Amino acid sequence: MYSEELNKRLSSELSGNVKRAVLLWMHDPVTRDATIVRQALSGDIIDLKAATEVICSRTPSQILQFKQVYFAMFGVYLEHDIEYQASGDHKKLLLAYATTPRYEGLEVDRVMVEKDAKALFKAGEKKLGTDEKTFIHIFSERSRAHLAAVDSAYHDIYGNTLKKAVKKETSGHFEYALLTIFQCAHNPGKYFAKVLHKAMKGLGTDDTTLIRIVVTRAEIDMQYIKAEYQRKRGKFLNDVVHSETSGHYRAFLLSLLGPTR
Repeated sequence: MYSEELNKRLSSELSGNVKRAVLLWMHDPVTRDATIVRQALSGDIIDLKAATEVICSRTPSQILQFKQVYFAMFGVYLEHDIEYQASGDHKKLLLAYATTPRYEGLEVDRVMVEKDAKALFKAGEKKLGTDEKTFIHIFSERSRAHLAAVDSAYHDIYGNTLKKAVKKETSGHFEYALLTIFQCAHNPGKYFAKVLHKAMKGLGTDDTTLIRIVVTRAEIDMQYIKAEYQRKRGKFLNDVVHSETSGHYRAFLLSLLGPTR
């Protein structure tokens, strides 16, 4: 009750980007994810990229939790909204990724790793065209540690990275989903640092993405994201956010980012 009243008060007192950021922050992490994905799949502007980013960057246990909250809040299953808004191989991958239990530990089966590396080569670079089913099967059913090991084995056997193979063999939202899964298997902090860089480079700022990443990662891995950003860009993330924002919006995001060093 108190939370509802506070949300109403904040909603009436705030406006623009700071309002969006604060209201999203008021939710717990699982509810934030559910809210973002629902908005992305049913709002005035459908944002398949945002929905893909959230679904494909979360662990199986996180997905299970936010699916439960999704249904409790909106009275519809996540799978229904994916089915309705996505299409083709992108839809198949999202549905598989959102419904398949995956091991979350660090142990890998080396025999299975090599088998998967060879299967992906056979399904992609070796043949004319692409066997998308194999990519969907392996990327949706294997653990993060396993996929990272598959990439290493792929490089050892074929002299190419799995990331390059995905870029070469796929496109559009399907490619984006595969790359999100792949990059988060290796280093989620590096992945989100890259997303933030793209949101703030050039003229103008993609505030929707900036808010989404800063708010949802602040309590999870922001220190790693900041370290990766500085390592890759040679700039402090706080300084870049400061230059791209202003007023209360700037102050709020910087408070979530924490100290520069």
